[in-house]
Amino acid sequence: MTSLRQGARYAVLLLITAVFVTPLVWMALTSVKTYADAQQDPPSWLPHPFSTYGYDAIINNTANPVLRWFVNSLLAASLHTLLVLITASMAAYALARLRFVGRKLSFALIVGTLFLPPTSLIIPNFVIAERLNWIDTLTVVVVPGAASAFGVFFLRQFFLSIPRELEEAAVLDGANHWEVFTRVLLPLSKPALATLAVLSFLTNWNDFLWPVYVLFSPERLTLPAGLGLLQGAYVTDYPVIMAGAVLASVPVLILFVVAQRHIIQGVSRSGLKG
Repeated sequence: MTSLRQGARYAVLLLITAVFVTPLVWMALTSVKTYADAQQDPPSWLPHPFSTYGYDAIINNTANPVLRWFVNSLLAASLHTLLVLITASMAAYALARLRFVGRKLSFALIVGTLFLPPTSLIIPNFVIAERLNWIDTLTVVVVPGAASAFGVFFLRQFFLSIPRELEEAAVLDGANHWEVFTRVLLPLSKPALATLAVLSFLTNWNDFLWPVYVLFSPERLTLPAGLGLLQGAYVTDYPVIMAGAVLASVPVLILFVVAQRHIIQGVSRSGLKG
């Protein structure tokens, strides 16, 4: 009976894996097909013949600089993630460990912003960015959203799980709040910080709507916004479109594979288990 249950579990896990992996495999295989092969009806899984046509079109495309979009997205997502970690960790430490008037109200207001639809903030953010002369610059996709309400909530929950005795011992040794924060809490919070870093990177990397509104020059576009132009330029040129999608997926997959252990540990210790 135990073997039967275990076999059923493995079957369900394999089915779920197939559901998630199949589109990725199809995307990768389509990216190495010729234009004619990708248009076949019914479609075939394997390319006949194998072709780098889609990737050649991306690399040699001067009208739509996909590689430049890739670099823009990588730089924007990395800088955005760094800002989120800095602001969220400081705010979370204050809300988790410091005692000040209005602490609970401040935390409630921060968490309350999570219930606001992101689209409702587009116009206010656009007006602010325009007055700061950030429109059509990399700054406009890095700074807005760097004060992450979810990041503050997530790290606060993690900080609360760390025993206070460790901080009290540091204080007895003469440490101040900054030293306690940087030398005690942050080193112990690597799983949570890694988890938040991955989530923040993915959020910025996959963002499509905001870059479309604030970036106008082709050389300044990020990859998700640029791929929309690529699709419009080539209509149904699936190998080119899928090659761009593969390019957009590779950093995300690598990041998740590298950080998955920290993600699981960070979520389990922060009290956000599903």
